[in-house]
Amino acid sequence: MSAAAVVAPVSSRAIAEAAESASRLLAPLSEERRNAALEAMAAAVEAADAELMAANAEDLQIAASMSGDEALSAATISRLRLNEAKLREMVEQIRSVKALPDPLGRALDEIELDEGLELEKISVPLGVLAVIFEARPDAVTQIAALAVKSGNAVILKPGREVEKTAVVLVGLLRKALEEQELPVDAVSLVVGRERVAELLGMHGLIDMVIPRGSKALVEYVQANTRIPVLGHAEGICHIYVDKSFDEAIALRVIEDAKTDYPAACNAVETVLVHRDVAAEFLPKLLERLRLRGVKVRGDGAVRGMDGGVGEVEDWHTEFGELELALGVVDSLDAAMEHIHKHGSLHTESIVTEDVTAAERFLREVDAAGVFHNASTRFSDGFRYGFGAEVGVSTSKFHARGPVGLDGLTTYKYVLRGHGQTAGEYRGANAKSFTHRRLSGAKD
Repeated sequence: MSAAAVVAPVSSRAIAEAAESASRLLAPLSEERRNAALEAMAAAVEAADAELMAANAEDLQIAASMSGDEALSAATISRLRLNEAKLREMVEQIRSVKALPDPLGRALDEIELDEGLELEKISVPLGVLAVIFEARPDAVTQIAALAVKSGNAVILKPGREVEKTAVVLVGLLRKALEEQELPVDAVSLVVGRERVAELLGMHGLIDMVIPRGSKALVEYVQANTRIPVLGHAEGICHIYVDKSFDEAIALRVIEDAKTDYPAACNAVETVLVHRDVAAEFLPKLLERLRLRGVKVRGDGAVRGMDGGVGEVEDWHTEFGELELALGVVDSLDAAMEHIHKHGSLHTESIVTEDVTAAERFLREVDAAGVFHNASTRFSDGFRYGFGAEVGVSTSKFHARGPVGLDGLTTYKYVLRGHGQTAGEYRGANAKSFTHRRLSGAKD
């Protein structure tokens, strides 16, 4: 399938209508058919590494030419760049999604309303997803795989900086669907900035919008649509080092959380250290971070110990690169207060050997992910065993944290009867409901 065919000049409404029709065909398909499509998609991406690397090189060249307000940060360039390892991971993620249990048709609950009148709550697809993303080639494969597995159609809108890579990827995925005799419009692509507003206005055709990108992008989407939005605006993650802690664990966890992939939304941005251990621990931490090229900004207490540390300008900062804010706090309560004031409800971690303190932190900190003695980088759909993720949600409704298959499903109630009427259950001689839970419901 040619690139021209993928980005044919069709109206956004026509694309959305085709996606809606495709979703109706995809939803009732057997798990075997959907899995066959996923394997075909994985094989197609695996076989096209040279073509994908060439398209990505063009995107990187265009990105390098952007200047002024359009100039891309080092973190964004890092997300955009493809390499052999990332391509292998993209293929692995598709196959990981394929290996997951079927999210559709699950009996979430079963209730006997009366003898011969049984109600079942079953999982079903959402319908049509619109995903607007910036500089993430792997977002295409992750989202498309999750959408197909969960019986949803997806419309992808990439940022200008990743268009050429996205066009090749979507062409490969659509060709794989076509070879499996499945509706190609289950995965669609639109390009051009004007398409965003068009998609956001189609609340009658699109069931969910998922923005993946900058805070500005997410806030724009949230403010300009009536369609439900799933996503997060920022990833301001904290690690708190308590007074009773294992030094080796703290150094290892903080280093990983900042340097493993600093451009990721689950990278740590602020480290808080209990005052009782700051004098001994901070010099070792600063030395470790500097060896890894991390620029550190600190509060007055930190700067008082090390004159080479810069000043924290704003604790509510997502650096997205090798830069970190470091502060000293008087207690666990002070750390949690700081997190609730400056965090983004994404992922927070405590390093401590005090089980009581750890359990308080895990219970009381309000975030999509709360960890003990572990790197914030574990906040990820693939690492959670979801196969991949469509994004991370900091919402408290529908889905929270890394969103995998379950976050792309909803449910419906199916009632099976034998001619019963509601009127039989009211009045002087009313029949009685049994409302008996049945044993058939499964996780």
